[in-house]
Amino acid sequence: MMKQITFLKINPADSVVVCLTDKKKGEIIHVDNTDIVLRQDTPAGHKVLIRDVREGEDIIKYGYPIGHALHDMKAGDWVNENNLKTNLKGTLEYSYSPVSETLSIKKENRTFKGYRRKNGDVGVRNELWIVPTVGCVNGIAEKLAERMRNEQSGKGHEIIPVYAWHHNYGCSQLSGDHENTRKVLRDIVLHPNAGGVLVLGLGCENNQPDDFMQLLGDYDQERIRLLVTQKVDGDEVEAGMQILRELYNKCKDDRREDVPVSELRVGLKCGGSDGFSGITANPLVGEFSDWLVAQGGTSVLTEVPEMFGAETILMNRCETQELFQQTVSMINNFKEYFLSHGEPVGENPSPGNKAGGISTLEDKALGCTQKCGRAPVSGVMEYGDRLQARGLNLLSAPGNDLVAATALASCGCHLVLFTTGRGTPFGTFVPTMKIATNPTLAQRKPQWVDFSAGQLVEGRTMQELLPEFIDKVLGVASGEKSRNEENGYREISIFKNGVTL
Repeated sequence: MMKQITFLKINPADSVVVCLTDKKKGEIIHVDNTDIVLRQDTPAGHKVLIRDVREGEDIIKYGYPIGHALHDMKAGDWVNENNLKTNLKGTLEYSYSPVSETLSIKKENRTFKGYRRKNGDVGVRNELWIVPTVGCVNGIAEKLAERMRNEQSGKGHEIIPVYAWHHNYGCSQLSGDHENTRKVLRDIVLHPNAGGVLVLGLGCENNQPDDFMQLLGDYDQERIRLLVTQKVDGDEVEAGMQILRELYNKCKDDRREDVPVSELRVGLKCGGSDGFSGITANPLVGEFSDWLVAQGGTSVLTEVPEMFGAETILMNRCETQELFQQTVSMINNFKEYFLSHGEPVGENPSPGNKAGGISTLEDKALGCTQKCGRAPVSGVMEYGDRLQARGLNLLSAPGNDLVAATALASCGCHLVLFTTGRGTPFGTFVPTMKIATNPTLAQRKPQWVDFSAGQLVEGRTMQELLPEFIDKVLGVASGEKSRNEENGYREISIFKNGVTL
């Protein structure tokens, strides 16, 4: 019987190992031909120092510094946020040192079952959406969605899911915030996962409905309709219901067809991370991302603050000098955003992250960025932009789970792969698959978790697990419900930076 591995040294250069099980003070681990006695109780997912360090000396994990020691430390010490401090400070100057890696990944000619839209785009869902131009009509939108769902139930025909994507914006916003709201709402309205969309306006908002419809460009006017409630004489709910019924009749006969996997677009996100994230779930998602890119598909990495400390790895994978410069701007602009509010750039890990074994932002970033594998960066997008380039893309958005996941979906991703070590139930307006980093979470919260990457610390190999994960993702793309969809947990959140009038 194979002996269980209880700790892991990730990179030969590392000065720490990660405990895969809880460790007790006085326990001995054998690392690099040396016996090391643990000096404190150390929880699973946390780090143990394997050589002495002096105050101010860098501590190495994943082969890179994750911060410096706050005082002299001994081999066997538990390394955590109380004795390790970030090296991150402010904006930096970067030089382009391109690194290209040849990935030998077979092209498999796989397909998924999707809905081909009139403009040639493909969706993985066929839903009716109500998108308010302003938060003032959220109540009407929710009432319309509820009435339409009730009207469909019990009639013996195929039920098309109906959702109202309520938000608090669309008025009393200035400049950048106003444009961010308009762009994200535009992106939702145009998303191919919707078979029909009712754009619901008030009439007096800053996000003027007629101007907003012009922002959509050349759209399918049979599938995207506008209702301005202040212009309705009488019952605006009944007027909205009439449009929803017409939209339903347009999309009720839509059927799935085989679509090449090269047309699949997947967002990459993590939240509630732990010390297992950079060992199991993030590398698994990274392998999937590389596989998808090799098939001609698209993956998108966001959470810019969670790139700090690992950004040069991404910069040097940019295919061109122009993409490198765009990535530098994305990183430094986000740092300036932090600094403009008087906040340090290195104080990101949440209490849950720290409890799970992530001590600094560099520690999180070096694990977080593994979700995008090793493929070259072929596109860089600002917040609210829509995908243009196939392959691996970087998207500017914060680390907040709801905002970042909404941004990924808005740019055109069909679904989001969300790795988590602490667990979370939420989902955005596209399927949001939760990949557990550790076996305990998968066992405790099966109603939240779509796939357990924790199998990688239970004896399964990446080579064994990756095909199963690919099948699972393509299954969800083909109509299998993700856990958040089964639970009905779906919402949007739009990034806000400035003044509210």
